[in-house]
Amino acid sequence: MFKKILIANRGEIACRVIKTARKMGIRTVAVYSEADKDSRHVELADEAVCIGPPPSKESYLVADKIIAACKQTGAQAVHPGYGFLSENEAFSKRLEEEGIVFIGPKHYSIAAMGDKIASKKLALEAKVNTIPGYNEAIDTPEQAVEIARKIGYPVMIKASAGGGGKGLRVAYNDKEAHEGFSSCRNEAKNAFGDDRVFIEKFVEEPRHIEIQLIGDAHGNCVYLNERECSIQRRHQKVIEEAPSPFIDEKTRKAMGEQAVALAKAVKYQSAGTVEFVVGKDKSFYFLEMNTRLQVEHPVTELITGLDLVELMIRVAAGEKLPFAQKDVKLNGWAMECRINAEDPFRNFLPSTGRLTRYIPPAENGGVRVDTGVYEGGEISMYYDSMIAKLIVHGATRDQAIAKMRDALNAFVIRGVSSNIAFQSALMQHPRFQSGKFNTGFIAEEFPKGFSAESLVHEDPLLLAAVAAFARRRYIDRAIRTSGQLRGHERKVGNEWSVLMGGKKYDLTLTPIGGGYAVSHDGQTCELRSTWRLGEPIFRGTWNNEPVCLQLERLGLKYRVTHWGTQADMMVMTGRAAELLALMPEKPKPDLSKFLLSPMPGLLTDLSLKPGQEIKAGEKLAVIEAMKMENILKADQDCVVAEVLAKKGDSLAVDQPIVRFA
Repeated sequence: MFKKILIANRGEIACRVIKTARKMGIRTVAVYSEADKDSRHVELADEAVCIGPPPSKESYLVADKIIAACKQTGAQAVHPGYGFLSENEAFSKRLEEEGIVFIGPKHYSIAAMGDKIASKKLALEAKVNTIPGYNEAIDTPEQAVEIARKIGYPVMIKASAGGGGKGLRVAYNDKEAHEGFSSCRNEAKNAFGDDRVFIEKFVEEPRHIEIQLIGDAHGNCVYLNERECSIQRRHQKVIEEAPSPFIDEKTRKAMGEQAVALAKAVKYQSAGTVEFVVGKDKSFYFLEMNTRLQVEHPVTELITGLDLVELMIRVAAGEKLPFAQKDVKLNGWAMECRINAEDPFRNFLPSTGRLTRYIPPAENGGVRVDTGVYEGGEISMYYDSMIAKLIVHGATRDQAIAKMRDALNAFVIRGVSSNIAFQSALMQHPRFQSGKFNTGFIAEEFPKGFSAESLVHEDPLLLAAVAAFARRRYIDRAIRTSGQLRGHERKVGNEWSVLMGGKKYDLTLTPIGGGYAVSHDGQTCELRSTWRLGEPIFRGTWNNEPVCLQLERLGLKYRVTHWGTQADMMVMTGRAAELLALMPEKPKPDLSKFLLSPMPGLLTDLSLKPGQEIKAGEKLAVIEAMKMENILKADQDCVVAEVLAKKGDSLAVDQPIVRFA
């Protein structure tokens, strides 16, 4: 067994590998860019080596620097995690030539299966059903349009070396095919160092289901059941679960055996995933093989009881798999939510900055948190937006959903925006709970995007009561600490008005043991809690049922978040509410004449000039953030009056880029 391994990655996956290596008694080496010098994976590893500037193409994607770090530290093997060099054939081969073990498949397997074009050709030769498409690299946008027309719209334009939703576009017409080709190629070059792009038919109403497998160097290969990954936004996975609510045992066996046959054809060693698109009649088609550990591997671990990272390390060290196909278990149900630094209320734009509060839910009772961040750390613009993976395990799917909802309620992130509210909304969506969804679920259910109004809380009185509870506690403290003479203290009444979302809730709070009886419109409920001032989590009981909400004081307002609903409320006396209603509203500044940066990022394209006429739909600028290319287009015809930024500028949120006449 190895004595020391190097993790050629960062963030949560680096921390995940370190955790298993430590359990196995293996020392670890972390590599890091200058932007990651204070990162959690650097702190957790036994040793750490700086490999360059923040851009990944100057650090994490430079094989020579990884190999030099191995030689410097005496690392015998490299675990690549996912992304970066994890599916790079040349990197795997270089390590082998240098006498360093790659904890992953052999380079010839990566060449055959890691490359999407090569893997589709191999699948065709093996008589595996594949989706119609053009499996050669495409050189020009004009060629892309011609091919798309022959296949028939809609088509999917994909980067050959892509993954994680990067370098991928769906086109429904010639214009989208032309633009999508260029964007895919640029993203692929920046993220993977490989700009080859191909096109295939986009199967409408598909389900994305994948088979996890593990193979060793002794000819053994088994499949570890399936994962459902159909809940996606812009082709990036949002929720993953295992098993699938759609697949039966017969289909599972057929898909699993096909995946194993494909892996054995290339003498596959290590963990890998074969992805399928599955039709409503349970027909399935090979999409691609990911020759690496997947982001969503924890859900497979929870239903099988296996440690995939440990198996990868043991296989790389030459050991045989310790079990056969008949020994693979399927125990209960697991789900994973990707917690990302993005603002769901602003069309999921990336969010960067410092984590001023970071309190994940406790890891017990079937709750697991895989993360690479800590309170006070930075979310950088240079890398992907993942903060953590929240994983739960229950005896049934309903239990897993309930456990995930509770865990999301208890996950506190401040300083940057996160998608927790959106994940909570998905968890209680009837269609998701029924299991009757496909990859178009989010686009179909949230066609205008996600907003606080997208989800109506089933009990708004609870939210109002919690805000009033907090307000009363703050006032009680102010009275106790104000130095008033005994017997002459300010008297606080029980009548309160809570203003929430344009509605007013007139509440009566009557003290009872451990809380208040809350009366409103002829209804009385009991709210009890040991909550203390300033705590971000409010735990208690509502009519003797346990509740967990997030509570934040914002000046004169109170923000309560529960089950995806985020409500900002003002709590005051009835008289104060009457006077507030008479106050004129401050007019908002007119920003219609400006193009504002919707996110922090790098301005990679801006070629406008004063006096230039712009037509609606024309490209104005391109901003790169978290390895994604974001194109800003004109909403209407306009004329450029002044250019306020230049190509190469690092932009802040709402920073003016262009002023229009």
